[in-house]
Amino acid sequence: MDIARKKAPSRKRWIFGTAGVAALALSGVALGRLEPAAPSVPRSTVWTDTVKRGDMVRQVRGPGTLVAQEIRWVSAETPGRIERKLVEPGTKVDAGSVLVELTNPDVQRQSLEAQRQLGGAIAELATLRANLENQRLTQEATVATVTSEFNEAQRQIRTSEALAAQNMMAPQELEKARDRAAELRTRLDVERRRLAFMTQSMRSQVQAQTSQVSMLRTLAAFQQQQIEAMKVRAGTTGVLQELPVEMGQWVNSGATLAKVVQPGRLKAVLRIPETQAKDLAIGQEASVDTRNGIVRGHVVRIDPSSQNGTVGVDVSLDGPLPAGARPDLSVDGTVDIERLHDVLYVGRPAFGQPESMVGMFRLSADGTQAQRTRVRLGRGSATTIEVSGGLRPGDVVILSDMSQYDSADRVRLQ
Repeated sequence: MDIARKKAPSRKRWIFGTAGVAALALSGVALGRLEPAAPSVPRSTVWTDTVKRGDMVRQVRGPGTLVAQEIRWVSAETPGRIERKLVEPGTKVDAGSVLVELTNPDVQRQSLEAQRQLGGAIAELATLRANLENQRLTQEATVATVTSEFNEAQRQIRTSEALAAQNMMAPQELEKARDRAAELRTRLDVERRRLAFMTQSMRSQVQAQTSQVSMLRTLAAFQQQQIEAMKVRAGTTGVLQELPVEMGQWVNSGATLAKVVQPGRLKAVLRIPETQAKDLAIGQEASVDTRNGIVRGHVVRIDPSSQNGTVGVDVSLDGPLPAGARPDLSVDGTVDIERLHDVLYVGRPAFGQPESMVGMFRLSADGTQAQRTRVRLGRGSATTIEVSGGLRPGDVVILSDMSQYDSADRVRLQ
């Protein structure tokens, strides 16, 4: 009886099995060595620019407003209540234009009291002059009388001496005549001195009273000016910009009532970020965009301190103002810092600061992919920045914010 024998395993099976396992192993190694797929970026969402070589103008930019170069603040000289408003903001005014009228009974009473005191002082001066003049005339009459008596005594002495020489008069009578003449001489000197003193005293008294009248006249004029000041005037030619008061409102002396500006003489006050203001200098050229035209100008003042992270810069406008330019108009200004010659530059990216190393995506020749490249940035401007290394002229780079792709070294553009 025959016994069935077992068949030996086929050699082909072992060969095919071994080959399959080896193929799977090689495929796994190959797949492990493949780089991860590059993320896709819509081309319409990225902003690109081409690296160029040439002259680059460094600029700083900031928002601002137009401000009048000549501003006159009109304040109240006297306290009072607003009785009338005669003009409204936006009206052209001249120096004599009355803006508002005030009322204050106390000011009017003080003016009347000053006028009364002045009138009384003038009357007192007139009375004093009359009295002193009368006294002077009386003293002059006394001097004239004494002079006449002294002259008569002199003649009497000459007559007595002639009679005494002829023994026709006693010596005692001659001495008596001489004593009388001496007495009258002394009296005449006294009366003359009294007249001189009276004249000098009269001048002093009249001068003192005249000074009093002058002081009261000045006071009365001042009080009258206070009355006139209750009609508040513009004080200069221009446009009334502000009048923040209402009828019936009480204002104190020194309170600001109005603001008058010169509309044709404006300057721009820009707010430049403090990180970009370190290279600003007086005299640098600037341009101001009023949304209705661009006006050239130059820097005339720089704030010594920063405020809210910005530095104030005053720009004087050199050209004519476009239509619609007015105070407090919002503008954008650009200041030219310096001109760099024959440098490599590109548009300023949304990331990275001047004088730093950043990673930027550089487009391939066909524009379908972008590879991350280390780029050294140099000096910066408002819209461009210097490239110190990492790129060449003609390279196209992405300037948009690509922070969401920081983990990828390569992206695909669709």
